[in-house]
Amino acid sequence: MALSTYLTKRFLESILIIFAILLINFIIINSAPGDPARFMGGEVALSSPQYVQAIRERWGLDKPVYERFFIYVYNLLRGDLGYSYRYLQPVSTLILERLPTTLLLTITSTILAFLIGTFLGLKAVQRVGSKGDAFLTTLMFVFWSIPAFWLGIILIMIFGVQLKWFPISGLINVREMKTGIWYYLDILYHSVLPITTLTLITMPVYYKLTRDTAIQQLTEDYVTTFRAVGLDESRLFRRHVFRNAILPPITIFGLQLGYAIAGAALVETVFGWPGMGRLLLDSIYTRDYPVIMGIYLIISISVVLSNLIVDLVYMLLDPRIRVR
Repeated sequence: MALSTYLTKRFLESILIIFAILLINFIIINSAPGDPARFMGGEVALSSPQYVQAIRERWGLDKPVYERFFIYVYNLLRGDLGYSYRYLQPVSTLILERLPTTLLLTITSTILAFLIGTFLGLKAVQRVGSKGDAFLTTLMFVFWSIPAFWLGIILIMIFGVQLKWFPISGLINVREMKTGIWYYLDILYHSVLPITTLTLITMPVYYKLTRDTAIQQLTEDYVTTFRAVGLDESRLFRRHVFRNAILPPITIFGLQLGYAIAGAALVETVFGWPGMGRLLLDSIYTRDYPVIMGIYLIISISVVLSNLIVDLVYMLLDPRIRVR
């Protein structure tokens, strides 16, 4: 099968998958307990059923679920993600406002976790059984076991409250507004602790996967053969073991990049970070269906695309994988 045919097939499959996810999400979200009209009505809704009914009619919530679904799909094809019940803004506007701040945290922490975790995993393999290997493995197990919100609070207490090295919350310093390049440096300064938190809790996955895969590769017959013919150990590790051991971490890296748009709700809440995670969490609490479905749709598209990209990277890194 030619590469163009394979890509066309995968593209069509991706469209079907996204549509199936869209349908399932719509049914589940609109069937969940709770009435958005009552949330929007506030205290008035408790004493005025007519007011609640007027809200339902205003937002089309009085229509059957299947009819609302077809209206939603029709609007999507026109590029309309809907209108937020709570914020009274287009969903696309809300997402575009929060997306850059979320990606700053998630993309940066995912890349750092991948690079550091993979590097430490390869270093540990070269000294299997040593004190350094035992220390790194124990440390990674500790980070893997710590809840993200708890680690975030600990970092705030140590580096924010006690040492006062970094700010403890927010995106910028609202008491001293900066402009130009200093504005962006202020954002980076505020992002140090949340990025560190996400990096530390994600890094153990890459470390353990790289270490275990590399150890398994060292027991393969091709490694024994290369050693028997006198191939240099560092060259053997660099050119053969590394290329096989790096494939599973790349898979996890691609999947995590796909979920990066979802944000990290707990970490964003702890650090008061205005990202997609907090937006999704707040929208779930207030039954803001258009925002929830819009975010899930973007996540679905990003995950499907990341899977496709990972497959293509696999084909480039591993010559044994070919399109059939």
